[in-house]
Amino acid sequence: MLELDPLWDELFPVEQARIVQLLVERVDVAVDSIAIRLRTEGLACLAAELNQRLDLRSAA
Repeated sequence: MLELDPLWDELFPVEQARIVQLLVERVDVAVDSIAIRLRTEGLACLAAELNQRLDLRSAA
């Protein structure tokens, strides 16, 4: 996930939205709190995609 931080600003908004949709299942907002439910399978998918990109960069 550390590899995502430097890439985030380089992504198009549609790519950023896709990543958020992969990672966030639900957000509940109350007057005094916020609860964010993450998709664990989305984390695994994103990690695999990032590893694949790093492998392609290393091969180039």
